[in-house]
Amino acid sequence: MEQKIKIETTLGDVVIKLYNETPLHRDNFLKLIKDKTYEGTLFHRVIQDFMIQAGDPDSKDAPKGKMLGVGDVGYTIPAEFVYPQLFHKKGALSAARQGDQVNPKKESSGCQFYIVTGTVFTEDSLLEMEQQKNEMKINKAFEKLAKAHMKEIYKLRKAQDEEGLFDLQEKLVEEAEIEAAKEPDFQFTPEQIEAYTTVGGTPHLDEDYTVFGEVLEGLDVVDKIQRASTDRNDRPNEDIKILKMSIID
Repeated sequence: MEQKIKIETTLGDVVIKLYNETPLHRDNFLKLIKDKTYEGTLFHRVIQDFMIQAGDPDSKDAPKGKMLGVGDVGYTIPAEFVYPQLFHKKGALSAARQGDQVNPKKESSGCQFYIVTGTVFTEDSLLEMEQQKNEMKINKAFEKLAKAHMKEIYKLRKAQDEEGLFDLQEKLVEEAEIEAAKEPDFQFTPEQIEAYTTVGGTPHLDEDYTVFGEVLEGLDVVDKIQRASTDRNDRPNEDIKILKMSIID
């Protein structure tokens, strides 16, 4: 049985179910609710047709104009990607995190989360995205091979050997294509296509941020929050506060 929680905000209530497939995130979220960590915090980052983000402890009683989004609870949670089963459709509850440069394992913030609003995609645009992702496989394989041959590349550059550089590049491209072909091509599932072409979402975030729940009731409230006017830091001009979070028995 999946656990349900209620988020009471100044703009209305949202009911969410937490996925059992992501137990670390589920249990941490329930702990924070029991500890009343979220009460009084704000939806501090709101971007229409993208997502609404909350959970920064520093947002409690934050004065107007204060930069928010870096507050935490002193720990991170290992990524729990259950893909393609759990994905970024509209209403998905996902964990925020720091960027790849400082967080290569894509570990989640211990407290900050977002709810996806996103946009509706056409099947053609999803097909184009599939092609781009598959091309990226080759690019990544090429970059890895180029790093391994960096000394040789520097030597050829120093000698201004354009022909040698071209030949090496051609060789590495061939090797990259062979490496990329070992992995299956990326394809959206029928469930993803159905969701992304009807209710919408943010497919470019899949496999980069952990999805650990979804909205059951109150998507109209989520839409109301995403339409709020914001400042240049995407913070709503009028505070949208989480009054209470509770676990539904």
